[in-house]
This record gives sequence, structure tokens and C-alpha cells, in this order.
Amino acid sequence: MKRQIFTAEHDAFRETVRAFLAKEVLPHYEQWERDGIVSRAAWRAAGRQGLLGLAVPEEYGGGGEPDFRYAAVLAEEFTRAGAAGLAVGLHNDIVGPYLTSLATDEQKRRWLPGFCSGETITAIAMTEPGAGSDLQAVRTSAEDRGDHWVLNGAKTFISNGILADLVVVVAKTTPEGGAKGLSLLVVERGAEGFERGRNLDKIGQKAQDTAELFFQDVRVPKENLLGELNGAFGHLMTNLAQERMAIAVSGIAAAEHLLEITTQYVKEREAFGRPLARLQHIRFEIAEMATECAVTRTFIDRCIVDHSNGELDAVHASMAKWWATELQKRVADRCLQLHGGYGYMSEYPVARAFVDGRIQTIYGGTTEIMKEIIGRSLLG
Repeated sequence: MKRQIFTAEHDAFRETVRAFLAKEVLPHYEQWERDGIVSRAAWRAAGRQGLLGLAVPEEYGGGGEPDFRYAAVLAEEFTRAGAAGLAVGLHNDIVGPYLTSLATDEQKRRWLPGFCSGETITAIAMTEPGAGSDLQAVRTSAEDRGDHWVLNGAKTFISNGILADLVVVVAKTTPEGGAKGLSLLVVERGAEGFERGRNLDKIGQKAQDTAELFFQDVRVPKENLLGELNGAFGHLMTNLAQERMAIAVSGIAAAEHLLEITTQYVKEREAFGRPLARLQHIRFEIAEMATECAVTRTFIDRCIVDHSNGELDAVHASMAKWWATELQKRVADRCLQLHGGYGYMSEYPVARAFVDGRIQTIYGGTTEIMKEIIGRSLLG
């Protein structure tokens, strides 16, 4: 089925993204995988190409284009290229909205130009060693000292944790407030007492630096409070729908790409004197995956349009996230199986997609949390 949600401008942007990936990312990606981190030069190249800060107003160096369909194009092409390491989606779609919607004019002037140029790489620090989806369990705290906060605590599994120049930290500013006593504090590179732990060794997405962060008596200026004091919970709930949509978009794009390369593989690979594609079981496997992808694509595209129009709610974003990522996981497993022994070899795209994509049902809210959100909306 031909997709109907994109215009000629979106198609032109897609070609720009593909050209960028071919020139600035794919020739270096194997080295980044070995290094466990991408080059800062690639971030600056993305900035020069206009791929950072798509929704940031033009006065700060951004694209001035809030249409989420551009972000969807970016996510789809990075996914098809297998280039999860250069986390522009995290930068644009997850951290970006906090800066554009919550920052003061002074904060925007300080942070957004570098955000758009690639000179300032960003991260958001929510997860802790003892707290994931349960925000009430956050232990990182900030004590009010008049003209500054004193921040103490630890975060883990922080994407862009090594490279980040600016980290949005979820911290407890009112101890007795529970989830309602949390605030967002921006910690900048070089702050005394801010330390980065090891670059965590993951099973996939090796080029994407993921770190532990430690805050010991970090002095955070009062002007680095982002949004309302004790308002982090509301801010997080507002922006999580877009985060989950971005993950859903990459989920269905990954499933479609895996189906595409596996369909070609079974046409070429022979067993018992004939192509695998001649075997009924193989045809049924491909037919099932193609149908599942087509149905999912229709729903995700509807969600993309709704989100672009400001009409997508948290429940449908949760539906999109859990369904698309669970489909991605199933398709990756089945496609690897259809590749046989070659599917287990790292040089085959299906192998990398299998391990890179496994995190999709976990970060941004696990599948179980998504079902809880949906169930609660229906049953109270």
C-alpha cells in the first residue's frame, strides 16, 4: 500500500538524510562500533546538514518545523541504515521538546544554538540503579541553597552519557513530595562534582555511548532549573508521548527493512536444489510478516499524522510503542531464523538488527508499562 502521509518536501528531506548517512555515517560506523562511541565530528556534520533541532525556532539556528513527519523520516532512514549509534532522535525528539517548551528566553539563547549546530550534545537522566519507570523511587536529590542547588545522586543507562555536554536531570527537590516533588535541573559539562562512569557494555547498539552518571555536591545555578519547580512529573508525562512515538516509528521501520532483506535472501538462498522461497513454509512466514507489517504501518502512520496535528494522546502513543516494538522483536527473530547460520554472523545486517533492536521493548517505557497505561485508561 502506498503511504499517503508525506509531501514532496518530506520526500526531498528523505533524500537529504540518505545522502548524509551515506557520506558521514556509514563509512565510519564499523569503527564507531569498535570504539563504543561516535565521533563528535558526525554530530557537527548533522548540524551543518540541518538534521538537528528540526522543531527549534529559526532564530536559534533550528529548522523551525514542528511537523513530526520530518522527525519520522529521520527515524526511518537511520533505522534502515542500522545507525542507532548517532542518537539524533534522542537529541531532537526526546530532549529537544523540553528545551523548546520549558526553557526561558535566556536559557534558549544559551543552549539552543549549540543544540542545533551539534556543538552541544544532550542527554536526559531519569533512570537510576534502583528506579526505572517508577518515578516515585527517584533518590537523586537537590537541596536549595539560596542562589543554587546542591545535587547528589546517581543515574544509569543514560544514552549519550559520555558525549553529552548538557544533561537534563530528574531530581527530588521536595523530599516529601513523591513524584510531585521532582524537578528538572540542567547540568552542564565541566560542573564540579559531575562525573561519568564507564561506557556500559551492551549486547547491541555498541556505537551508542550509554553511561552511568554521578553527582556529588554538584552546584547547579538556579537559572538552570528547567520548567516549574516540582513540576517534572507533569513535564515528563507531556513529552513521553513523543518519545514513545519516535520509538514506534523506528520499530515498524526496522520490521519492514528486515522483511525486505529477508525476502530477497530467501529468493537467492537454495536448499534441496531450489530457492528457499519455493518452500510453502517460507512463503507462509513471509506472508504473515508482510501482513503484520502492513497492518501496523497503517496504524503508525495514522498516529504520526495525529501527533503532527497535536491530536495524539498518551494511550494511543503507548499502543503504538508496545505493538510496533513487539512486532519488531518477533520479525527480527523470525528473519534471523530464515537466514539460518548466516543470520548468526555479525556481518549480516539481520544479526545486528536482532541485537540492536532488542532494547526497543524496554526503553521509553517497557511493554508491560505500556499495557498498564492502556488498561488503566479503559478500566480505571
